[in-house]
Amino acid sequence: MMERKRSILIADDESTMRDFLEASLNGQFKVTTATSGEDAWEKLRGGKFDFLLSDIQMPGMGGMGLLDRIMTEHGEKPLIIMMTAFGTIEQAVDATRKGAFDYLTKPFGLDQLNHVIGQAQSFVRLRTENRTLRKTVAARNDHHGLLGNNNEMVKLREKIAMIAGSRGTVLLQGESGTGKEVVARAIHESGPRAEGPFIRLNCAAIPETLLESELFGHERGAFTGAAQARMGKFELADGGTLLLDEISEMAFPMQAKLLRVLQEREFTRLGAKYATSADVRIIATTNRNLKEEIQARRFREDLYFRLNVIPMVITPLRRRKDDIPLLASHFCQIFCAENGKPVMTITEPAMKTMLAMDWPGNVRQLQNVLERAVILTGGDTLDESALGLSDEIDATAGPAAINPEMTLKDMERELILRKLQLTHGNRTQAANELGISVRTLRNKLNLYTRLGMDIPG
Repeated sequence: MMERKRSILIADDESTMRDFLEASLNGQFKVTTATSGEDAWEKLRGGKFDFLLSDIQMPGMGGMGLLDRIMTEHGEKPLIIMMTAFGTIEQAVDATRKGAFDYLTKPFGLDQLNHVIGQAQSFVRLRTENRTLRKTVAARNDHHGLLGNNNEMVKLREKIAMIAGSRGTVLLQGESGTGKEVVARAIHESGPRAEGPFIRLNCAAIPETLLESELFGHERGAFTGAAQARMGKFELADGGTLLLDEISEMAFPMQAKLLRVLQEREFTRLGAKYATSADVRIIATTNRNLKEEIQARRFREDLYFRLNVIPMVITPLRRRKDDIPLLASHFCQIFCAENGKPVMTITEPAMKTMLAMDWPGNVRQLQNVLERAVILTGGDTLDESALGLSDEIDATAGPAAINPEMTLKDMERELILRKLQLTHGNRTQAANELGISVRTLRNKLNLYTRLGMDIPG
C-alpha cells in the first residue's frame, strides 16, 4: 500500500511566512494554514492533522497557549514544531519540555526547514512501525477478541489474515450480536492500516438529511447552522478504515452518492467547489439479506456489487455452541475484574443451561447475561439461577394478550413496544426480529413519542 500523504497545519500571523511555508511543504503534505492560535485551534477541532508548525509570537492566543491547549484538551495530538525569533529561544526550549517535538529559529532557510521536517517524519514513521509491531504481537495472542475453537471461527480468523493487507472492500453479513464490528476492527488492526484511524458510522442512526454531511463533510456556510468547516467520515478515515455499519438502512438517494465515491475514489464536501481524495478502506456490515433487499427495490444492485468484493458471513452462536464455555469463562473473568470481584466459577448446571439455549441475540446476548449475573451475584460461583435465563425464556414465550377492541394500528404499536422492551431497547435487534427496517422502526417510534408515549430503552 502506498503511504498516504500526511497533513500539516501551519499557524503564523505573518502572510509572507505562511506563503513561504505553504509553497515549501505543499508537495510533501496536505497543507492547511491558520492566521492565529484561535484559528489553528478551531481547525484542529474540526479535523485531523499529523503535524503542526506554529509560531510562538502571535496576537491573542500565541503558540505557547495553543500548545498548552492541545496537550490538555485535544484527543489525537499532532507532532508539534514551534517557530521562534532568537529572543524567545527560552520559550521554544520550554515548549519542547511541554511536548513539542522541536523548534526552528527565525529566520531559517529551506534546508533547515527540510531537515527538521524530515526528522519529524522519520520519528512518526518509526513510532508507527513500533506500534504496529506491538499490535501484531498482541493480536497473535488474543485473536483480536475473536475467541473460539469452532471450525467456523478458525476459518474466519484465517480469512482475516489473508485479506488484512489488501485494500479490497469487505461486506460483513450476519445476525445482530454476532460481532460484525469486532471482525471489522480485527481486519483493520491486522493489516498495514493498523496505525491509521478506524472510523465507524451507523447508517441507521443518522437522519437521512444529515448523512451526506456526516460522510463527506461540509464547508462553512454550506447550510444553516454550518458555522465552521467540518471534516466528514471519509476524510477522518484517511489512511485507515471506514466502517459503514448497517449499510442496508441507507436511503436510496444516498446509496447513489456513495456508489459514485466508491467508483471514483474522491468526494466533495457540501458547499465545496473541488473534489477531495482520501485513502480509505471500506468495510460495510448488514444483518439483512441484501439480495432480498435488491429484489424489494430497497437496495441498489450496483452498490451491492461494489461492496461485495470480499464477502464474509459471521456464524451465529447457535451454530457454534462448542465455543460457549470458552466465551462464558472469558466474559466472566472480564466482568469480575471490572466490578472488583474475585473470579467466579460457572457451575456445571449453569453451563448446561447456556449450552441448551439458542441465543437469538448471539454473543452480545451471552455477554449481557454474564455481566448481569456477575453484578447481581455474591460469592464465588455462578449457578443456574444467577443467569436469570428462565426469566428471559418466559418473557419471550407466547404472544401478548390481544384486546378485541384493538385496531390493527393498536396491535402494531403494542407489538413494536413489546419487542423493544424484550430487546432492552436495542432498535437494530428489534427491527430485525420484527422484519422491518431500522428506519421504519425509528419513524414509528418518533410518532409514538409525539403522541406522548414512553419508549422502552
